[in-house]
Amino acid sequence: MSDLEDLEEQGEQRERGEQGEQGGRREQGEQGENGRPCVAAASARPAGSSGEPSAPGRGPSAPSRRGAADPVKTLMHRHRDLCRQAVDPLEIAAGLEAHGVTDRTAARFRHRDVFSLAEEMYARISRDTGTPARPEAAAVPPMGLGPLALGLLPGVLGAVAVAGLRLTEGRTRLAVAALGVLAVGLGLRAMLRHGPLSTGGHTPAGAHAPGTRGWTCLLLAYALLGDGLLDAALTGGPDALPDGTAAGDWPLTTAPVLALALAGVPAVWTAHLFAAGARRKMATSRGLEEFAASVRPLLLGTFGLFLCALAALAAVCGAVLDEPAGHAQALALGALLLLARLLAVHGSTRAPAVALGAAALAEAAAQACVLAARLPGCRPLAAPVDTLVALWGPGSVQALVCGAAALALLVHASRTLTRASAHARAEEQP
Repeated sequence: MSDLEDLEEQGEQRERGEQGEQGGRREQGEQGENGRPCVAAASARPAGSSGEPSAPGRGPSAPSRRGAADPVKTLMHRHRDLCRQAVDPLEIAAGLEAHGVTDRTAARFRHRDVFSLAEEMYARISRDTGTPARPEAAAVPPMGLGPLALGLLPGVLGAVAVAGLRLTEGRTRLAVAALGVLAVGLGLRAMLRHGPLSTGGHTPAGAHAPGTRGWTCLLLAYALLGDGLLDAALTGGPDALPDGTAAGDWPLTTAPVLALALAGVPAVWTAHLFAAGARRKMATSRGLEEFAASVRPLLLGTFGLFLCALAALAAVCGAVLDEPAGHAQALALGALLLLARLLAVHGSTRAPAVALGAAALAEAAAQACVLAARLPGCRPLAAPVDTLVALWGPGSVQALVCGAAALALLVHASRTLTRASAHARAEEQP
C-alpha cells in the first residue's frame, strides 16, 4: 500500500505547490512600484485573473489543478491493462483487491469501498474509449448436459471395470484391471479438462504446481490397495500379489473408490453452483468484507452438499458390491480432492499441491513403518499404526491423514475462495 500512499501524497504536494505559486504571483501583481497596493488595478481586473498571460492550454480554474493530481487517474494509469481488459466493474474490483487495494485504501480516493472505486474507473475508461459502461455483472452461463455427461463418464467406466473384475479370472482379470484403470483415468482427464472443474482460462500461466497429478494418483492407488496391504502387513503378509478381489491375500477396497468415481456428477454440479452463486454475491455486495461474509456460507453449503451425495453413493456401492462402504475413507479423500480442485480452478495451486503431497507421503510413511518394524530392533516403529488399526481398523489411517489435510484446505479455502479476485473470471466457464 506504500506505492498508493506515495502517489496520493505526491499529488497533494504538487497541488499545494501550484496554489502557493499562484498566490505569490497574485500578491506580487497587486503591489505598486512603491510597494503599495494598487487597489484600482485590483478592482479593474476580473475575478480569478492574474497579472500574467495564461499559459496555452492551461486555465486558472481549480478543476485543472485537481486533474493534475487526481489520485483515481493515477491509479488508472498504474492499472491501465486491467482497466482496458475488464468486461465489467466487478472485474476491476477483483483485480484491485488482488493488488492489495482494500476498502480502507478506497477511502483515501474518496470512495466508500473498492466496488464504488472500480465503478468510477470503469465509467472513465468506457467514456474515454467510447464504449458504453456495463454495470451489470456478467453471469455464469447455465451448465449444459455436456459437463454432466463428462462427470458421469468416470463412474460408468469404473462400474464396468468393477463388473469385469468380478466376472473374470486369472490373466484375463489382470488385463481387465489394467484396461479399467486406463479407462477411468481417461474419463477423469476429460471431466477435468472441460466444465466447471476445468482450470482453463482461470489459473494464470505458470501457476500450476508440479506433482499435483502424481500425488492424486498415489492417493487413489492407496484408496484401492492401501488398506488391504496395511492389514496384511500387520499380520505378517502379504503372501501374494492382489488378485482383483476383496477376499484375496491382498484385497482390493473397491466400494469407496467406485463411490469416488461416481461422485463426478455431484462434484461438477457443486462447483458450478458455487461459481454462479459467488458471481451473484459479487454483483449485490458493496464491499470486500460484505462479499466474503456472504460467500463463506455458500462455500460451506455446497461443500456439505457434495459430502452428503458422496456418503449416499458410498452406501449404495457398499450394498451393491456386498462390501464395507468405507464412509470415513471415501468422505475424507473426496473432501480433499474436491477442495484441491476448487482452489486450482480459482487460481490457487500451491496449497493443494502441499496438502495432497503431505497426505500421500503420510500414507506411504505408515506403510513403511509397518514393513520396517520387521527388522530386528525396529518393532516400536509400527506401534502408532498398530494401535490406530486395532482401535478403528485399517481404513482409519487413510481417513485420519486425508481428513486432516482436507480440514487444512478447508480453512485455507474459506480465506482464499471468499475473495473477489478468486472469481474475476467466473463468467468464462463453459
